[in-house]
Amino acid sequence: MSRRVVVTGLGAITPIGNDVDTFWNSVKEKKVGIDKISSFDATEYKCHVAAEVKDFEPKDHMDARTAKRMERFCQFAVVAAGEAIKDAGLDMEKEDAFRVGCSVSSGIGSLQAIEREHCRLLEKGPNRVNPLFVPMMISNMAAGNVSIQYGLKGKNLNVVTACASGTNAVGEAFRSIQYGEADVMIAGGTEACVTPIGIAGFTALTALSTAEDPMKASLPFDKNRSGFVMGEGSAILVLEELEHAKARGAHIYAEVAGYGCSADAYHITSPEDSGAGAAKAMTNAMEDAGVALEDLTYINAHGTGTHHNDLFETRAIKLAFGDHAKDLKINSTKSMIGHLLGAAGAIECLTCVKEIEEGYIHATAGYETMDDEIDLNYCKEPYQEEVPYALSNSLGFGGHNASLLIKKYND
Repeated sequence: MSRRVVVTGLGAITPIGNDVDTFWNSVKEKKVGIDKISSFDATEYKCHVAAEVKDFEPKDHMDARTAKRMERFCQFAVVAAGEAIKDAGLDMEKEDAFRVGCSVSSGIGSLQAIEREHCRLLEKGPNRVNPLFVPMMISNMAAGNVSIQYGLKGKNLNVVTACASGTNAVGEAFRSIQYGEADVMIAGGTEACVTPIGIAGFTALTALSTAEDPMKASLPFDKNRSGFVMGEGSAILVLEELEHAKARGAHIYAEVAGYGCSADAYHITSPEDSGAGAAKAMTNAMEDAGVALEDLTYINAHGTGTHHNDLFETRAIKLAFGDHAKDLKINSTKSMIGHLLGAAGAIECLTCVKEIEEGYIHATAGYETMDDEIDLNYCKEPYQEEVPYALSNSLGFGGHNASLLIKKYND
């Protein structure tokens, strides 16, 4: 018998706030966290804007030695996890540490470490490469550092599925609790790829917006969209088996009800034209939760602002929901924070939890002009209404599709 799984803690480091309350208030204010790239000189690049985390000082959260042994993506995850664990009131001294696991994904790991040590290799030779280069660079080290920092000895995962990584991380944590492998999972994603090679690489793919105006750069579903904006940050959720949460008197934000995945099996970067793969992930999540398609009112879309994603995701929603698609409210959190790559699904899942908690569906910032076939309700303005269910979508290079269904908690 599968067990019920609830959300009891939240933590976030984002381009519009370095804690959950600041982030969420910024979302409601339609604050856009995109600006000129500050972490390096992007003058010669075609892309000049990104959604960077601001005013983040790791030494405010950990000692200098610990911070020095972590790359930026790991620092984000450790700090966000600390906020989530504190928010959940989780006392590891009272827990069986082998029943508390960690599922924190990064799609790429540390491009900063790769760039830095490659330069050192070329300039100073192979014997001068940092001995900690590999353990600081590899993508699983976010999960590793979170487990070390907080004494989590249970199942430890790093699911790497490109831009679906954060959703898969939360989904696999959900499954781990459902089927008794853990009682608590610290789950989410983290990424920090606003670097020269990161920006150059995605620009070469013609995936990034080259808009100069930060307010016009990330325009999901808008006719004038021109690509996605690179973002960075982390979002962590504490997932917990329901009876375990109730036994310790935990505050329950929402329930994770369904998880669905599929593959396009089509192309390494482009979604399949009909949207059939993404549609199947959505319907799989709905079926997993036992929720009728017509009972869903809201989708937090992958919504990157690229030509292909927004068109094919719209087709996928229409394919999955049929005539009901026109009744759905659909938004994109990326309109404000850019695309956090491997952390995107986690912050969007966290956003769904907050929307359910407050009965508030946020607007897609900057959305103004409907495109021909992209003709659903993409939330030009926010809605203050009950949100019984929220479906969060993520679609990754390689054809990875993942969806999570979050529901309002009822005992």
